[in-house]
Amino acid sequence: MPVSLDITLSPPDLVLTGAETAAAERVAGQLSDRPPALVDEPAWVASARDLWEDLPVRLRRTLRAFRRDPGPGGALLVRGLPVAAPALGGTPLAEGSVQRTATVPASMLMLAACGLGDPAAFRPEKTGALVQDVVPVPGREEFQGNAGSVLLTFHTENAFHPHRPDFVMLLCLRADPDGRAGLRTACVREVLPLLDERTRAVLRLPEFRTAPPPSFGAADGPAAPHPVLTGAPEDPDLRVDLAATEPLTDRAAAALAELQRLLERTARTVVLEPGDLAVVDNRITVHGRTAFSPRFDGTDRWLQRTFALADLRRSRAHRAGDGYVLADPA
Repeated sequence: MPVSLDITLSPPDLVLTGAETAAAERVAGQLSDRPPALVDEPAWVASARDLWEDLPVRLRRTLRAFRRDPGPGGALLVRGLPVAAPALGGTPLAEGSVQRTATVPASMLMLAACGLGDPAAFRPEKTGALVQDVVPVPGREEFQGNAGSVLLTFHTENAFHPHRPDFVMLLCLRADPDGRAGLRTACVREVLPLLDERTRAVLRLPEFRTAPPPSFGAADGPAAPHPVLTGAPEDPDLRVDLAATEPLTDRAAAALAELQRLLERTARTVVLEPGDLAVVDNRITVHGRTAFSPRFDGTDRWLQRTFALADLRRSRAHRAGDGYVLADPA
């Protein structure tokens, strides 16, 4: 299905003042200095939980309010967070690059994750790092994933997984120099009133199958069928990956095509700037990205990503030592 280029740009929900940015930077700096200063160490994450309360009040209130009710669009944009831009260095070029050491941007992501729930990662994905680089990679331009630069289709993050993230956080360290790479979001809350009753009913049937990405390895047999819409009829959850979800019947194919059409119709786009934090409620909102042309010269768009689970306990059986990394995709 062709993708419309008529996009609605999303304004920020919260713009920090200079004083608030400085205060957030002090807290992130304190956290980045806390031993062992390693992002993936549980003791360091515990320090992030401790220091969360020291962040500016407006930032904490905004994140907490979004956790309770993400609004009609299911996405939040905070502008003005510290990213220590002069110390960044060039945008990474290697596939699978992650942030293991505690930097100011990584600390901001962990602090935000602790306000939304608990940070989480998946062992097969970028070796289970809690903070992951989202950058274009040479030779991967056509890839449907964070390393690519073609149009990234709408998807629920890790839609195949029973413990997919509740929130996806993207912090912009460096903007796309051409201003073409836009984060796109679309929310089931805005699509639902546009769906007819028959299409809603079909989307609630287990007539769809979503395959895991190659990074998670070969699955043992086909994925189990699942519905696209679940939960309260008036405010359902959404589970779909338009590049990986397969309709299993003709009526499911028609319903999925209609859903895609309306996701495109209601989509919003934001071109992230350094210090922008985008938070997507992965339960009700899909996200993607517009196509862009990377330069591969160290100046390309650079985001860092963290996932959060609102209820970490539900995935306990999949996390060794009650840590933050889910080892089993099944």
